[in-house]
Amino acid sequence: MTAPADAARSLRSAHARRSLRRRKKSTPVQQPLGLRERKKARLRQQIIETAVRLFRKHGYENTRIDDIVQILEISQPTFFRYFPSKDAVLRDVGKRGFACIVEHLKSELSSEADTAARLRRLYRALAREVEADRRLWEAVVLSGAMDPVRSPEMRGPEGVAIGLLREILAQGQRRGEITRVFPVLHLSEFMEGLYQTVIRQWAVDLTGPHKLGERVDSAVEFFLRGVQP
Repeated sequence: MTAPADAARSLRSAHARRSLRRRKKSTPVQQPLGLRERKKARLRQQIIETAVRLFRKHGYENTRIDDIVQILEISQPTFFRYFPSKDAVLRDVGKRGFACIVEHLKSELSSEADTAARLRRLYRALAREVEADRRLWEAVVLSGAMDPVRSPEMRGPEGVAIGLLREILAQGQRRGEITRVFPVLHLSEFMEGLYQTVIRQWAVDLTGPHKLGERVDSAVEFFLRGVQP
């Protein structure tokens, strides 16, 4: 090995060590939660789980904060240190709902199916999950837990989901499967508006008892007929 080569290798090694030190300094170290923080996190989760259990058993409107705190043997002031209202408890459920929607959307984007098949499969899957837990979704609807107007913290999760839906529709336009007369922004709003209306009416029986899956299928078919190229 020649001297210039040795020098070059030494310089590269020194540069690598400096880069490693910089990365170590810039990467925040995740400190484990202390006992107090763990207790607070545990109680917060217990409040959510207890509230959800009562919503499923008695319904959202028939469940009081008093019912939740009595089961947990905590005071109302303690409850309010974690959640400002009964509605706020369900926002965690709303976030998990959006996370589930995002996973379904990503799955459809990775498939080779056409746009019609993607939308039919997507909304049928969502309808099955909602229909399997009607009492909880009734609570979500009544509380506005997934409504970005009533719950501003839902705007971010909703935005991610809508962005993925727009990509499905944009791909459909590029393939010639969806009309280009309307922008993707409008098309995604139309489809989501149909779906959310059906969910709300089903959750609180505004139009009488009906099977959610059938109504969602009808909404998707109505949309697909309207967006034919």
